Amino acid sequence: MSTTVVAQANIDALPPLEMARACEQAGVIKAGRDQLTLLLLGLLAGAFIALGSIAMLVVMTGAHALPWGLARALGGLAFSLGLILVIVGGAELFTGDCLMVVAWASRRIRWTALLRAWGLVYIGNLGGALATAVLVYLAGHYRLDGGLVGKTVLDMATAKAGIPSVPLFFLSVLCNVLVCLAVWMALSARSTIDKVIVVVPAVTTFVAAGFEHSIANAFILPYALLIKLCADVSFWTSIAQGPESFAALTGLNVLHNLVIATLGNLIGGSVLVGGVYWFIYLRRR
Repeated sequence: MSTTVVAQANIDALPPLEMARACEQAGVIKAGRDQLTLLLLGLLAGAFIALGSIAMLVVMTGAHALPWGLARALGGLAFSLGLILVIVGGAELFTGDCLMVVAWASRRIRWTALLRAWGLVYIGNLGGALATAVLVYLAGHYRLDGGLVGKTVLDMATAKAGIPSVPLFFLSVLCNVLVCLAVWMALSARSTIDKVIVVVPAVTTFVAAGFEHSIANAFILPYALLIKLCADVSFWTSIAQGPESFAALTGLNVLHNLVIATLGNLIGGSVLVGGVYWFIYLRRR
């Protein structure tokens, strides 16, 4: 009987209190990594999120024939690949690492270590996303389906670039609440399939709802800008539009989106998820 009980305990998902402790310990481990490791793991995560974005863009190309919500849900399902790769494959994603605030609030790490880790991971994420954007552009991926994949990229990026600051900030807050809840629930998982199952619904929801993820945008917006600035005449002929049709897609608007989305993601993940769970489960220590 005792053997059965022990075996059952080893396969059951962690309860919320143990999840909070696991999150705290994960923050300590992340803060203790050397600079190069954090940077390289950040590069991987940026590339992984870009791959998820590519899957989403392909799935949503031509999806106008479907009901709007269904098309976006399918896109979100495809985008889930990105966070699954980060969590299962092992990488450091700035938006998920906002949960490191739990270790800081418990005084397990200093604020300088927290900011160091966030900064290095964020730089790595940007590098991975931008490098993937360049590679995908050079591969001519945007020409697929007679250029309609490129048109999907341009339409989505133009819509993102035109979002005013206030709604953009709150869309980003809401996004990282869901992302960090996905990461938080993954802490309870005992197997790979557990992690996948808890990640997919939260990620699908934030994409379907139109929330803004800074690292995904660090791929989509530069990729679209490359298409707008560098694509040849044959591409524009194939989609029967010109660069002037995407006037909101400018370098300044791209920078604006990334700055505001980053701030919103930071608040949503660190305060509304990490901070709240720390207060509930760990403050009494």
